[in-house]
Amino acid sequence: MRVGVVTFPGSLDERDAQRAVRLAGAEPVELWHSDHDLQGVDAIVLPGGFSYGDYLRCGAIAAHSPIMREVVDAANSGMPVLGICNGFQVLVEAHLLPGGLIRNDHGQFVRRDQQLRVENTSTAWTSGFEQGQEITIPLKNGEGGFIADAETLARIEGEGLVTFRYVGLNPNGSLNDIAGLTNERGNVVGLMPHPEHAVEAGFGPDTSTRMRSGVDGLTFFTSVVEQALARA
Repeated sequence: MRVGVVTFPGSLDERDAQRAVRLAGAEPVELWHSDHDLQGVDAIVLPGGFSYGDYLRCGAIAAHSPIMREVVDAANSGMPVLGICNGFQVLVEAHLLPGGLIRNDHGQFVRRDQQLRVENTSTAWTSGFEQGQEITIPLKNGEGGFIADAETLARIEGEGLVTFRYVGLNPNGSLNDIAGLTNERGNVVGLMPHPEHAVEAGFGPDTSTRMRSGVDGLTFFTSVVEQALARA
């Protein structure tokens, strides 16, 4: 399986995402923001960072980059797409996911190991989790507060589009403690925490009370690989 990882000007975590893809047993493929060629990949990751310096709004300029025309078409055709942190912001700005993301309610950049509860295991990127499972994933953002109007929020909740919620402390003021979303089809997922930073024991969050210490993030990538193998 080939998983494309897009690099925008200002991306920071594309190498980590590529490593996560490799550890999951797939081949990472570098995709460049100004290209129109997805190089025949089977899935796409939009990594974290500060694309285009976060000018205008986080993810707003990246959402209009040439490669995103291809990403949007591929997503609408059912290709799995994962947006991490800034990638989540790009997915929202590209209207592949609903709502918006704004400045953290306390006005500060936050960096911590964050507990999440898995709310939806029917997506391409979450099928390896158990419903209600609690995981720990690194979080680092300054504009991660999820917002939506009342009608959109009711639809998100009613249709089960929340993939992850913050457990305990809400780090950024996100409505309904929403940390991640999926689209109706379940192939597009976005979240603010960084699963690519929790894919190898000893290098992720200290969760030594569990058997799989520090590698909760790897399940995102193995989920999409296993689904692809099941379809083959």
